[in-house]
Amino acid sequence: MTRISIRAAAILALGASALGLAACGHTIEQKAATGAIAGAVVAGPVGAAVGGAAGAAVGHIDKPHR
Repeated sequence: MTRISIRAAAILALGASALGLAACGHTIEQKAATGAIAGAVVAGPVGAAVGGAAGAAVGHIDKPHR
């Protein structure tokens, strides 16, 4: 494999891991925080923003409708 394809595969795997971690937690705030931390590890400040947004979105989807 070339260097570019190895790097792309690594970034894809880390991105998938970040989205998986965004689902951790019980409350919307916990899910947003977990997503932000995972995103920061993967892609720095931009990843933190995207991960936090993904965690919040997952939290709202999982929220029970009363």
